[in-house]
Amino acid sequence: MSYCRATIKCYGLVQGVGYRYYCNRSALAIGLTGWVKNCSDSTVELVVEGKRNNIEIILEELKIGPSSANVTKIDIKWGEYKNEFNGFEVRF
Repeated sequence: MSYCRATIKCYGLVQGVGYRYYCNRSALAIGLTGWVKNCSDSTVELVVEGKRNNIEIILEELKIGPSSANVTKIDIKWGEYKNEFNGFEVRF
């Protein structure tokens, strides 16, 4: 099972709708580490590390989001696993 890192940018109505907390719950539930934060350009950014298939699972969940969100686009950059994080956190 290969481990990797992904930097993910989510576009659409993703701020002020509980999207970061949705990301946090989803990441913890499937064993990913990293962080999520709101960006000044009205997007949400995540950096996640873990098994590649688990990252692919969260990507599908991020496309849906909570019921009040409207995700229009997701960009992903794959990277090398760095084992940088101990858990998953919402950053402010």
